[in-house]
Amino acid sequence: MKLGYFTMPVHPPARRYVETLKEDRNAFILADRLGYSEGYCGEHLTDTAENIPNSMMFIATLLGAVSQMKVGTAVVNLPHSHPVVVASNAAMLDNLFEGRFILGIGAGILRSDAEALGLLDADRNDMFAEAIDHILALWAGTAPIDLKGKYWTISTVKTLWPEVGIGGIVKPYQKPHPPIAGTATDPDSKGLIALGRRGWWPISSHFLHPNCLKSQWANYAKGCAEGGHRAERANWRVARSIFVAEDDKVARAYGGDDPDSPYRFYMSQLTAKLKKARRMISFKPHPDMPDEDVTFDYIFDNVVIRGSVNRVVDRILELHDQVGDFGTLLYCGKDWADPQLGRKSMELMAEKVMPAVNAALARSMAAE
Repeated sequence: MKLGYFTMPVHPPARRYVETLKEDRNAFILADRLGYSEGYCGEHLTDTAENIPNSMMFIATLLGAVSQMKVGTAVVNLPHSHPVVVASNAAMLDNLFEGRFILGIGAGILRSDAEALGLLDADRNDMFAEAIDHILALWAGTAPIDLKGKYWTISTVKTLWPEVGIGGIVKPYQKPHPPIAGTATDPDSKGLIALGRRGWWPISSHFLHPNCLKSQWANYAKGCAEGGHRAERANWRVARSIFVAEDDKVARAYGGDDPDSPYRFYMSQLTAKLKKARRMISFKPHPDMPDEDVTFDYIFDNVVIRGSVNRVVDRILELHDQVGDFGTLLYCGKDWADPQLGRKSMELMAEKVMPAVNAALARSMAAE
């Protein structure tokens, strides 16, 4: 099982923006130094807490600062940009990182983003589907560009000038294109079926109850079968909110029990948004559970993994027993309210937890 990093991110709006940007960047640099295999960043335009508006621009700042791990978007909200802009920017990033780029894509779930862009009443899922088809065609095609769609018609037919290079766009470093991934936040996500049909990678959300993960894999595998692809569990990314400390008391406090815990702040933001969107089902072991039963105590006992090294190892192994193999565990980054504890958690995760997890998995495989 590989260890990766993912951040939305979420910071108290009262913090200076310049400082949170530095902190988010430093978390990726630390993850790279510790051997995390990949790191993903989300984006939102109109959220002062979840405050990276352009994931590709943020990733570009890591060039030269991360030397080993792959970097990815989780996700680029395709309806928010013209497909030519996304295709050319992603191709440039893939070349800058010499093939260490992963394109995570989505339709955009924040309604205030949609309103700001005049898309509140638009069929953003339909726009998303057209956008990715255009992007793939742009990468695969040759000049002149001539694509027709419901939302975007893209052409360089009138202005084609091949002698000087005008009329085409830059192509990705990886052939035929970078790996494409999609995130899933609903227990019975049909988007995973669509991902599987295309042979793309699934990322299961960090706030899903473990009971929901099996159905997500089943949907993805169904899509793979329909698309003629082999469902590779090594391609499955499972994100989790994790905090590791040197003792359980500190872990429980900083990891959620303390009113000033960044994990508590994170979940207060998330639950408020999901309640308003009537999407609390993600936290639940079964859909009949009342929303009012999804308390902080419930979340920190059932959804967040926190504790000393041994306890976190046990919880991850329990998760593996429950859902089966998956290729990468994505550690979900939080605000560094205490930078020393935030860094130490990432260090313990890489240096103590994952070696113990993989040793246990190897012993289990050998015994079979």
